[in-house]
Amino acid sequence: MSEVLVYIVDDEEAVCDSVVLLLKSVRLPSRAFNDPSKFLAEWQSSWRGCLLLDVRMPRMSGLDVQRLLKERGSRLPVIFMTGHGDVPMAVEAMRAGAFDFLQKPFHDEDLLTRVRRALDNDEKQAVSNQQRSEIEARYATLTPREREIAQRLVDGHANKVIALELGLSERTVELHRAHIMQKMDVRALGPLVQMLLNLRSSA
Repeated sequence: MSEVLVYIVDDEEAVCDSVVLLLKSVRLPSRAFNDPSKFLAEWQSSWRGCLLLDVRMPRMSGLDVQRLLKERGSRLPVIFMTGHGDVPMAVEAMRAGAFDFLQKPFHDEDLLTRVRRALDNDEKQAVSNQQRSEIEARYATLTPREREIAQRLVDGHANKVIALELGLSERTVELHRAHIMQKMDVRALGPLVQMLLNLRSSA
C-alpha cells in the first residue's frame, strides 16, 4: 500500500517550505511541488493522503489540476489554498468535489485541522474501497445462474417467484440461495442485499 502523504502544490516556494516544516513538526510526512505539471506527471492512482492545492498559479490553475485529477480517477481529498480574492473560485472548486478550502494567510492550527480531517476521509475511503474490492471478488465467484438469482433477491423477489420466473423448482432456488450466501460470506438476507445494492450503485 502507498505511503500516506500530504501533497502540496503551490508555485510559491516559500509557501511550500513553510507548510512542509509545519507538517514535519507534527510528524505528518509531506511532499511539495512548485510546478503543477510536475505533480501531474508523477501522480499515481495508488497515492494516499490528501492534496493541498493553490488555486491561482501562473501556468496552470488549481481548478485545472483538480479537473485533470478527476478525469484520471484520483481519490485524493483536495484542500484548496486561496487568496482573499479567490473565494468564488474556491466555491467552484467545492462544487467540483474539493474537500475543503483555506484562505491565505492561514493559521497553522486551522491548516492542521483541515489536513487531519482530509486524512481521516482518505482512510475511511480506503477502507470502503478495500471492502468493495473484497465484495467484488466474492461476487465474481458466483455462477451466472447464482448471479441471476442474487439480483432477483435484491429486487425483493421471493423464492417461489424466482422459481416461476426461471423455470426452476423452489428447492433448487433455495439451494442456489444457500450457495450465494456461502460464497458472499453472509448469514442473513439483509447484509447480502446491502452488498449487492452497493455493487449495483458503483457499477
